Amino acid sequence: MLSVTEAEFDCPTAYLNTATHGLLPARAARVLTQAVTEMSSGRLDMNRWFERIEAARSSYARIAGVPPGRVATGTSVAVHVGLVAGSLPAGATVLVAENDFASVVNPFVTRGGLRLRTVPLERLAESVDADTDLVAVSAVQSLDGRIADLDGLAAAARTHGCRTLVDATQSAGWLPLDHGRFDYTVCGTYKWLLCPRGVSFLTVPEDGGGLRALHAGWASGEEPWESTYGPVREPARSARRFDEPAPFLPYLAAAESLALVEEAGPAAIGAHDRALADRFRSGLTSLGLSFVPAEGAIVSLPGIGETGAKLAARAGAEVSVRAGNLRAAFHLYNTADEVDRLLDALSALPSDG
Repeated sequence: MLSVTEAEFDCPTAYLNTATHGLLPARAARVLTQAVTEMSSGRLDMNRWFERIEAARSSYARIAGVPPGRVATGTSVAVHVGLVAGSLPAGATVLVAENDFASVVNPFVTRGGLRLRTVPLERLAESVDADTDLVAVSAVQSLDGRIADLDGLAAAARTHGCRTLVDATQSAGWLPLDHGRFDYTVCGTYKWLLCPRGVSFLTVPEDGGGLRALHAGWASGEEPWESTYGPVREPARSARRFDEPAPFLPYLAAAESLALVEEAGPAAIGAHDRALADRFRSGLTSLGLSFVPAEGAIVSLPGIGETGAKLAARAGAEVSVRAGNLRAAFHLYNTADEVDRLLDALSALPSDG
């Protein structure tokens, strides 16, 4: 466990399931408790709460490496991707990776009138061509932890003049990434950024990237409190014009969680997380168990999902099962002892050899 987080987490299990949902830091839980009390007693201060939403936006912008004016708020990746899909011209071609997370792919299907091309992840960059209008991909695959070739993708997109959309949900917080290299990035923050569900961010180019403000309400006006009735006469000049109205409680906690991630530092978190994942991979090799080749914080073991998860649970370790695979995810609150606990549990499995 990183020292900066020792006072923030007190989980009784070896929680190795951040790829499903991160743990909420103590500071975020305290703010939520206070806010609920304020709401129930009629002492809520909306102006202060809106200021905390902006603090969350600014904190995320620093993690993403872009100005706050390029960050829009929302509640889910699917909504953000739907905004991008809804802004594409009829007949546009969208390139995606096989078995990527549904929220990255399905909005382009339900939009209708688009051509969807699907290729293996490792062939994504080489499959970009002159007919490609947008490439959409998760930086880290939810299914098995593989990391996309984002350098290759960015280069191919520049060569062929297409736009890019990167989902950072499984990477933001431990895999440093310059979001400004891509036209759009989206991120659900309830995993590695330790926020409650209901907080997501969208980054856009300075000129808005051709998006239409489909969710624009009063808060998306340049002067929100002067935009509460009738048409919004002046949309925000920043990415705030693409905001989906932010729910108070998740964002109040998010401001605290994102501040913690900043204090620890994504680079330091990434080094910690990868070291634990490497320790786990090394141990699996010693046990003769196979895993999906990857170099990140998520390790996936094919074909042993339910059996492995039961062994882990008996040992007090929390993991997940995806498409029959056992998936373990290592984050800033995990320790080497917890890795070894999971390895001891899995030693009861027959080796692949």
